[in-house]
Amino acid sequence: MPVPVSMTGFAGTSFATPMGQAAIEIRSVNSRFLDLTLKIADDLRAFEPQIRERISARLARGKVECRLSVQRAAAAESTRLNPAALAGLQRLVDEVRQLLPQAAPLAVADVLAWPGVLETPPLDADALRASVLAALEEVLDRLQESRAREGAAIADGLRSRCDGIAAIVEQLRVRLPELRAAVERKLSERLNQALGAPLASAAALSREEVTERIRQEVTLYGLRADVDEELSRLATHVAEVRRVVDAGGAVGRRLDFLMQELNREANTLGSKATAIDLAQSAIELKLLIEQMREQIQNLE
Repeated sequence: MPVPVSMTGFAGTSFATPMGQAAIEIRSVNSRFLDLTLKIADDLRAFEPQIRERISARLARGKVECRLSVQRAAAAESTRLNPAALAGLQRLVDEVRQLLPQAAPLAVADVLAWPGVLETPPLDADALRASVLAALEEVLDRLQESRAREGAAIADGLRSRCDGIAAIVEQLRVRLPELRAAVERKLSERLNQALGAPLASAAALSREEVTERIRQEVTLYGLRADVDEELSRLATHVAEVRRVVDAGGAVGRRLDFLMQELNREANTLGSKATAIDLAQSAIELKLLIEQMREQIQNLE
């Protein structure tokens, strides 16, 4: 099953090249966009555009740092003697001996210092490029595997908190009629005590008319304080979070938007809270949503 991908990960490897032993490392942390930094040895700087292109094609978001270094092989391992140059030098030595028999023989150091005696085979640029890019792909594969493992763990945490939000919403939905009736009953009693007698005496209204007026006010207040719509939207947003998480891939921005919507509904629920149960539930919802939002900041 596809999983969301974390922006946090690390991978590296060492590999042989025609130039010598090389090493490549890629590390990434969360970032709003793809922020790529390359630190490449001067000997391999020519491959920077291709390396940047390969990484950008595989990673969508994150602060990514790629380090590529190379340890050049010892010169003696790749340097060879030039037989033609040695033959030419020997011919000159023979001519000198004919003219100057007393001349001292050449030392090995003198021979090696003679121009053209030592030669270094040309570097195979294509082979070097192939080895670097192959190692880069290997490291990117490992990095993605690392990011996928962390993404799967984050996804499990998001699903768990979705379960928590859904449980709170369901509890409130079941208790909503009871809570609403309790609030309306308490409000009706207080209005009746505070306004019943003054209204009846001042406006010459009957007790039944005053009671009906109070009932209308309580009903209007109850409608304004009703949170059924907020509970429905919370349930809808939670279902969408589950769907996006199960779809996997680069879902960070979409989930971040959903967290804003969930937080908006939780705030509205808290502002309409007319009982301690609703207020406490709104706080618990906001806590779960904030925990999800923090985790989502790490998703690509």
